[in-house]
Amino acid sequence: MVSAGWNSKVHVWDARSRPGIAVATVDLPGKAFAMDVDVARNRVVVATSGRRICVIDIRAHSAELILDRESSLKYQTRTVKYFPDGNAIALGSIEGRVAVEYLDEIGLDSQGKRKFAFKCHRVGDVVYPVNCIAFNPRFGTFATGGCDGTVVTWDGANKKKLTTLPKFATSIAALAFNMDGSELAIASSYTYEEGEREHPRDEIFIRPMLDSECRPKGK
Repeated sequence: MVSAGWNSKVHVWDARSRPGIAVATVDLPGKAFAMDVDVARNRVVVATSGRRICVIDIRAHSAELILDRESSLKYQTRTVKYFPDGNAIALGSIEGRVAVEYLDEIGLDSQGKRKFAFKCHRVGDVVYPVNCIAFNPRFGTFATGGCDGTVVTWDGANKKKLTTLPKFATSIAALAFNMDGSELAIASSYTYEEGEREHPRDEIFIRPMLDSECRPKGK
């Protein structure tokens, strides 16, 4: 297991043989705001304060910081996810943008693709944070959830929007596809982007997803 926190550290744990004792620790350049794991490559990506993106190589009972760079987005990162093939990461910021960065451009792989960013979760002139990103394990497309209460699916490889689900009562705090991508768990929970106020109750929805809502459109 891997954990990261506001103490600016990443810990690696082996609960099977050494419960409660970190087997490796890596110092981060700031507070950890989001994290994801690429199991196939034994890598962890962490988004920290100061708009830093860190990649940590995790081996048996060891960990090494192999990348520390500034995010391509201009505002604080709220969420970060690896693409299913591990060749790219998707970042969501508090300023209603998502960036896709291919790892060859940051010196970790060789695929030759170019990074890009796009605007999302905006209503008129009002910009909402992107709280979460979830990848469909079947199609490789992804869904974003924002403080505008909407969930949108995207074809990142071909830079196209797929669909917008009907609006929920309040912010989308978390998303997760099931193992075959046929259902999406959606946490509708106010995330205090407008401070303390009356708000709808927290709810979790399980929504069946049509292939047409998640299948890539092609170029």
